[in-house]
Amino acid sequence: MPELIKYGIYFLIGGIVVSVSTYLGAKGEGFWAALASTFPAITGVTFVLIYLNGGYDATLIYAKNLLWFVPPWLAYVGFMIVALTHLGFWVTMVGSLVIYMSCVGLLRLALR
Repeated sequence: MPELIKYGIYFLIGGIVVSVSTYLGAKGEGFWAALASTFPAITGVTFVLIYLNGGYDATLIYAKNLLWFVPPWLAYVGFMIVALTHLGFWVTMVGSLVIYMSCVGLLRLALR
């Protein structure tokens, strides 16, 4: 399969997940929107595709490194929960992203 078609399929899979999450969230179905966003479908598809393209070792490296991003993600979501009612959406969104990237940066420094 040509590279362009493969990456087009990857893009469509990601777009479908974002669309389903957005639709459910906009309808007030926060639980189902969160499930759609965090359901391991994207991670699972990524595991399969990395395995098919890079093999066992590449898949294992990806899986191990994926765990390092759980604490930054928890900080990102936690800040959103705590700050949203106090700072408004856009300030909180930017703050959450700054916190996430800061945690990732600190993690990267710690892993050197």
